Amino acid sequence: MKNSIAINRLIHTVCATAFAVVFATTMTGAQNRDNDRERGGPPPVPAGIEVPEGNRLFFVGHAFGTQNYMCLPSAMSPTGVAWTPIGPQANLFDRHDHQITTHFLSLNPDEPGVSRATWQHSDDTSAVWAKAIVTSGDPNYVEAGAIPWLRLEVVGRARGPNGGRTLTDTTWIQRLNTTGGSAPATGCVASSNIGARVFVPYTADYFFYKKAGWPWQD
Repeated sequence: MKNSIAINRLIHTVCATAFAVVFATTMTGAQNRDNDRERGGPPPVPAGIEVPEGNRLFFVGHAFGTQNYMCLPSAMSPTGVAWTPIGPQANLFDRHDHQITTHFLSLNPDEPGVSRATWQHSDDTSAVWAKAIVTSGDPNYVEAGAIPWLRLEVVGRARGPNGGRTLTDTTWIQRLNTTGGSAPATGCVASSNIGARVFVPYTADYFFYKKAGWPWQD
């Protein structure tokens, strides 16, 4: 139990310090996504990644950042250790290259003690927390070496301090068009590697949905 508590504390410490990580990534073609696609909605997706009927797209962000991992004990690994995700650190931009959202791991206020993927609006600081419901690595859609495509369900939300609510009506989020971000194959092979961290550059498109008919952000 003590080891588990220590590991959880270590993970949260790493997530907090991830904001200070300096990384380089080329924001070229991926940064200038096809405007027609953004206006027309997401691309075709693997089975299960579709958002349920009764929801509509209202917000899109193109992410540039890192997927972060720590070498931790793992009963599923033959070596007894494995790279374990400890959350992303990314900024999301609109098609005009304006930052619109930050993306990271944080405690969900609606699930005490539970950390979830978080998106916080850059202007009004409204935020949502979500958990992955369906994951797909289908090679017909997902680029080799890229993190999976996801459909995530929103399980927490908070208005900004001045009542901002750009994101708070979000019901579902899709992570699509991913590049990079997968854990490396080396560097976490023995108990002596426990505590090592890697920050792997990635890009992705995030599509935010809300209930059809809800008025906000029409």
